[in-house]
Amino acid sequence: MPGENLTRSEAIERKSIVDVSSYDVSLDLTTSEETFRSTTVVTFRAQTGSSTFIDALTRTVHSVTLNGRELDPAAVSDNVRIRLDDLAEQNVLEVVADAEYTNTGEGLHRFVDPVDSEVYLYTQFEVPDSRRVFAVFEQPDLKATFTFTVTAPAAWKVVSNSPTPEPEMLPADKAVWRFDPTPILSSYVTALVAGPYQSVHSELTSSSGRVIPLGIYARKSLFEYLDADYIFEKTRQGFAFYESIFDYPYPFEKYDQLFVPEFNAGAMENAGAITFTETYVFRSKVTDAIKERRVVTILHELAHMWFGDLVTMKWWNDLWLNESFAEYISTLATAEATEWHEAWTTFQAMEKSWAYRQDQLPSTHPVVATINDLEDVQVNFDGITYAKGGSVLKQLSAWVGRDAFLSGVGAYFRKHEYGNTELTDLLAELETTSGRDLASWSKLWLETAGVNTLRPEIETSDGGTISSFAVLQSAHPDYPTIRPHRMAIGFYELESGKLVRTDRVELDVDGERTEVPELVGKTKPALVLLNDDDLAYAKIRLDDDSLLIAIEHLADIENPLARSLVWGSAWDATRDAETRPTDYVRLVLNNIASETESTTLRTTLTQLGTVARFYVEPARRGEVLREVGDALWRLAQEAEAGSDAQFQFVKFFANLSSTPEHAETLAGLKSGTLELPGLPIDTDLRWELLEGLVSLGAAGEAEIDAALAADNTSNGQQAAARARASFATAEAKRAAFDSLVAKDDLPNAIVRNVTLGFQRVNDPAPLADLVDPYFAMLTGIWNLRSYKIAEYIVTGLYPAPLASEELAEATREWLAANADIPALRRLVVENLAGVERALAAQRRDAEG
Repeated sequence: MPGENLTRSEAIERKSIVDVSSYDVSLDLTTSEETFRSTTVVTFRAQTGSSTFIDALTRTVHSVTLNGRELDPAAVSDNVRIRLDDLAEQNVLEVVADAEYTNTGEGLHRFVDPVDSEVYLYTQFEVPDSRRVFAVFEQPDLKATFTFTVTAPAAWKVVSNSPTPEPEMLPADKAVWRFDPTPILSSYVTALVAGPYQSVHSELTSSSGRVIPLGIYARKSLFEYLDADYIFEKTRQGFAFYESIFDYPYPFEKYDQLFVPEFNAGAMENAGAITFTETYVFRSKVTDAIKERRVVTILHELAHMWFGDLVTMKWWNDLWLNESFAEYISTLATAEATEWHEAWTTFQAMEKSWAYRQDQLPSTHPVVATINDLEDVQVNFDGITYAKGGSVLKQLSAWVGRDAFLSGVGAYFRKHEYGNTELTDLLAELETTSGRDLASWSKLWLETAGVNTLRPEIETSDGGTISSFAVLQSAHPDYPTIRPHRMAIGFYELESGKLVRTDRVELDVDGERTEVPELVGKTKPALVLLNDDDLAYAKIRLDDDSLLIAIEHLADIENPLARSLVWGSAWDATRDAETRPTDYVRLVLNNIASETESTTLRTTLTQLGTVARFYVEPARRGEVLREVGDALWRLAQEAEAGSDAQFQFVKFFANLSSTPEHAETLAGLKSGTLELPGLPIDTDLRWELLEGLVSLGAAGEAEIDAALAADNTSNGQQAAARARASFATAEAKRAAFDSLVAKDDLPNAIVRNVTLGFQRVNDPAPLADLVDPYFAMLTGIWNLRSYKIAEYIVTGLYPAPLASEELAEATREWLAANADIPALRRLVVENLAGVERALAAQRRDAEG
């Protein structure tokens, strides 16, 4: 990877030399199963006599022609970059090369469907991978038009950014598709998807009066599960909402949404040709949380058509602008334009939880991050870039006023359409529409790192009347910024068995102590909730009396967002080792049955698993896991038949099962001898039950083989790989480790699932002998594998479940000896932070 790394200083220098006009890219996808022929003609201006380079990750460069002059490929290309010397004012460059298909989800990914042996291709270019497909000046501020010509099997469908043309037939059952030029784009949002995809089509009328063709695509073997009508409905709702609030029509000719195999992310915002993970094609029952997340993702990618594709950041330090804006605005659209009206509750439960976690790691960074090179970009697709940034933009919208915020965004689109910008360009438009100076706001919220904690300080008279009320603000000593917060304080009382809000005050909190005189003289309620309605980005704590009420009556809080805030406060306090992990387990088990919001349920149960396996004192881990498993099965039996809660309790029971009795229950569910009313055991749930049995030693290779024979699909192969890595023996964990480290042939989706199975243990002892091999392999993996595969291995094979001082010390020793690989170090530092937090929680649990 080091030879493939582009630095910001190189990008700035190249931008000062080069101005690109157009790319004409011809791809022949019929040449072999390993490579394809790539011919690129680039037209660009340059400083006369200057030198630069173009990016081209290739297997073989056949020819390089610059302004009619043949260059020696061996002299100018190292299969990563092509050196260009003695440039003219106007230049035409042609590069003919063989490029490689990948199985890593980067560049042009090639997948063979095990169901019917059909081949499917798709591109994934963000951040630096269009250079794996054609020669390109790979940086976002060198925009150009792109004309794609694609030769492929005649039976295929071929989709790109421009509308798909009628193919021209060629001999040998081949055809060529000649696409019209795109609008001016950054290379990372260009796209090619090809294969025997099936599709369904519709259209909508834009606010401009143009008719926008719509398409939805999926593999043939999955197409029967595609709920296209629903996806079209959410797409239309998103179009209408965004065109209205932005006052800017959709900027491209068509809008295709393509569900593709083995995708690393949730989706990618290629202009007019969005690619999505196939997990959003539901072949089995899924939780309401996943259904809602799909809607948010659809609207997130649609928002990028304006913010990211139409207007693009100059360099990756403003990546947050793209992602944070899409996070904020897609949640707004989901809440106001679709049936998922509690989207902000979901945002609090999932996105903010992610942001708070990321913002407390040693690797935390300002929202506007320092991005020195491409490796810095890759590791910054994180909870700061997405979730904290989205939270901060929500706060900014509230501060300047929603109308002023959206008006400024629309002006920003009109002023910078098809161009590149920096943060200051957006802030300038918002200052104009709002009349506010945003320089100090930007400095405090975007240019400093860390999350503040807010606590109430309440004094009362003997009769319970509040005599003093203050909000105390603190910050981590390493990130000591004290910030202004717009927030609300809610008072909640028990009425007819429910905790309902009886009073609310909204105020600005600033400084380490903010007095709240308007609450003095009021009777202290049963529960005082800081940051009610979740306006601020901050961790909150409850006063002692409110905490006791919350523990006893959390399920009785009527408002789902308020309930989610209390769940989040309890989780934060447990992660910070302020609350005993065992107490958190009891809080969850005593209150989770009444939770109505699917994402809150899913997030809380995931956190419950973390606490039970990592945070409780090791001596009582087995006892707690048994208690959790027993409770989850009881909750599943008591839940409403066919409900989302019943489904989630069973799924988490399968994941957190730990005893022979649990195994007997799993076996009964899987075989059908034990039934829960309203819960069909479909294909994906059957795999989860089998994985639980495997991890308990109650099923083996024969059962996995039989399940795979019954479901020899891409999903089935991934589930089988995960199950095989879940055997709780040292031999199985070593085999899983070696399958990823000693060989480099598994596709990205299998790699990821092997790591998920590897991490699954109730007793971490089988991982103990892998500490030294883990650190021995790190540098080689980082240097030899693609970024995404390396990331999966570095994070997924770290033996984190050991959560021991020995693992922490071994990690510190490696970090001390390896100071020169910043991006790799960041991943390892984050691994260590998780262990250190677990150790602190274990010590707190032992205190009683």
